[in-house]
Amino acid sequence: MSGLNMELSSGIAAFEAKEFSRAMQLLTPLAERGDPQAQYRVAVMAQVGLGVVKNCATAVKWMRAAAEQGFALAQHGLGFMYFQGECTKADPAEAARWFRLAADQGLAGSQAMLATMYEKGVGVERDPAEAAKWAALAEKGSDAQPTS
Repeated sequence: MSGLNMELSSGIAAFEAKEFSRAMQLLTPLAERGDPQAQYRVAVMAQVGLGVVKNCATAVKWMRAAAEQGFALAQHGLGFMYFQGECTKADPAEAARWFRLAADQGLAGSQAMLATMYEKGVGVERDPAEAAKWAALAEKGSDAQPTS
């Protein structure tokens, strides 16, 4: 295991063990080097105020950085920020865009959110068929990929 992988797994282990100040210490340098797993976890800690003072600017910066690299959990997290208006201005259309990217990668939570958004016409045109498609994928569980 290379030094970076070792640092990442130590940082993730600290995060999982809820040792947030240690996780922040280990993961921040990796986030700065561009690691999406580190960026995502640093964003979550900043968003909620775990091991650090809650910091919305930091949360959005790292969540977006990881999301733009295609990290599905971060795409979902960013979608949720836009959906709830948490740490950023509420923007349902932007939320739908990020949920869609994560849903396309098989993330059941994002598929379920998209289903609801299509059902209610929030951030997207109301589309019962599209809602049903995403709901069915979400029910199949994670990693179900859309066929169309």
